[in-house]
Amino acid sequence: MAGDASVGMFPKVMETQLLQTAKIMEEQLDAELEKLDKIDEDEMELLKERRLQALKKAQQQKQEWLSKGHGEYREIPSERDFFQEVKESKKVVCHFYRDSTLRSKILDKHLAILAKKHLETKFLKLNVEKAPFLCERLRIKVIPTLALVKDGKTKDYVVGFTDLGNTDEFSTETLEWRLGCSEIINYTGNLLEPPFETQKKQGSHFKKVDKKTIRGKTYDSDSDD
Repeated sequence: MAGDASVGMFPKVMETQLLQTAKIMEEQLDAELEKLDKIDEDEMELLKERRLQALKKAQQQKQEWLSKGHGEYREIPSERDFFQEVKESKKVVCHFYRDSTLRSKILDKHLAILAKKHLETKFLKLNVEKAPFLCERLRIKVIPTLALVKDGKTKDYVVGFTDLGNTDEFSTETLEWRLGCSEIINYTGNLLEPPFETQKKQGSHFKKVDKKTIRGKTYDSDSDD
């Protein structure tokens, strides 16, 4: 009989142990969940703080750019002003133009749009008739020409519209892409896919214009030379 009693108690003991084990596991799980909740809250606060700091820094940077003339496409009166402007800003696009050149007016329209979009870069224009020394120094031979200046040094040029699909009807996005190829603006598109139909139809590949090639070549263009 005693043996029968012990056999009958065994399932109850097992049940009790299982219940205790389940309770312990439940308590441990609750503790882990609480810990995770606390970590998530801390991380969220940390992320919020970092986000606020990033926004504050971005706002300060924006104000600094605006104070230096970024955000608008404007004309500078002389070549002396050019040196001061490029000294103040890390990235500068300067359009060398002539009033009688139609293509200069086409560029004006697109540059005015990009100046507002890309605050990180300063957009200027300079009449070549007021900058003979600078044009000679930079070897500006074709009008219009964009000089792309980074850290005070001319890194690249956009000469005429050859790199823009070789058409007067190029889009603002095409010019944006070309400037992005020279890293003179913060371009977020695909540099391997120029945004104009001529590129897709012909399957040609446009490359970054080499500064040495530009300076060493005598250009023929439909623009005023």
